[in-house]
Parts: sequence; C-alpha cells; structure tokens
Amino acid sequence: MLNDIKEVLFSEELLDSVVKKLGAQISSDYKGRNLLMVSILKGSIVFMTDLMRSIDIPCEIDFMAVSSYGSGIKSSGTVRIMKDLDRDIRGYDVLIVEDILDSGMTLNYLMDLLYARNPNSIRICTLFDKPERRKVDIFPDYKGLEVPDEFIVGYGLDYDEKYRNLPFVGILKPQVYMKNKE
Repeated sequence: MLNDIKEVLFSEELLDSVVKKLGAQISSDYKGRNLLMVSILKGSIVFMTDLMRSIDIPCEIDFMAVSSYGSGIKSSGTVRIMKDLDRDIRGYDVLIVEDILDSGMTLNYLMDLLYARNPNSIRICTLFDKPERRKVDIFPDYKGLEVPDEFIVGYGLDYDEKYRNLPFVGILKPQVYMKNKE
C-alpha cells in the first residue's frame, strides 16, 4: 500500500492540528444552537470522528451515503442517495461534514435536497478543498486545507475503496489508477 504513494502531502500531526482548530471554531460559532453534524459517507467518517471529538458543545450526528464516482477517479455527475438521514432536520443547524470539496456537484445537490427539509441553517465543513476543480458556485464555510489537483488518498479518502486507513494523506501514483483504465 505504501509503495503506491508518490509522496506524503499532509502528516498525521498536521491533520490533527487542523481538525482541532476547526473543532474550536465550530464550537464557538454554534454555541447555544441545535447542531446536527451530517457525515457524508464513506470518505468523511475518519474526519467526522476526529472533528466531533474536537467540538466541546452539545451536538448530534447523522449520516448520508451518496455516490457520484463509482470506482473511477472523476465524478460521473449523477448523484445517487444510497443512505438518507434517519431524522427530520427541521429545527436543526445542519453542518455537512465532507472529506473533500472537489467539483461541488454532489454538495450542491445535497444542499438543495436538505434545504427543502427546512432546517434552521446549513453550512459546509470540508477537510480538503480543491477549488480549481469546482464546476458549481459552492464554497465551504469551514475548510481545513487546500489541496493541489492531484489524486489524494488516506485519512478516509480512497481509490476504489482502498487506502482509507492511511493515517496521513498522500498523493497516489498515477500508474495505480491508470492501470484500471486500460
């Protein structure tokens, strides 16, 4: 697995520091509010777990699973809800927790879907932002790190369901994902 990594982009220590900083800011901003953190599975689960432990105010969590990638490296553009929320979000201040904001198409779709359910508010928290790939006008309210236009894995991010368990974020060697295109 490590042989497939071209270079380590963000260390475990840096990720820990960034997540704690985001948690402190969210705790301050949502104090006295009805916070519901919504993790977009599967990629954000590692980030969500660490982020919620860095938040020192009451909050609830829920999960959605969506698909727009399949086993490829680029979004198909079609968003499918694989698992919806377990609760009514009316009266909640929803914070969508995402691993990476790339084209923005999936989050744009989810924002429209969730706003129709009448929450108090919806904001986006992403650990990684890749603005040069954005196809729609959507911006995170909270962002950890900006990433280059490279295929990154680790800390929940995957390629074909692998590499999520790496404790750091690394750039995947192109030959790993190019061989599956042949």
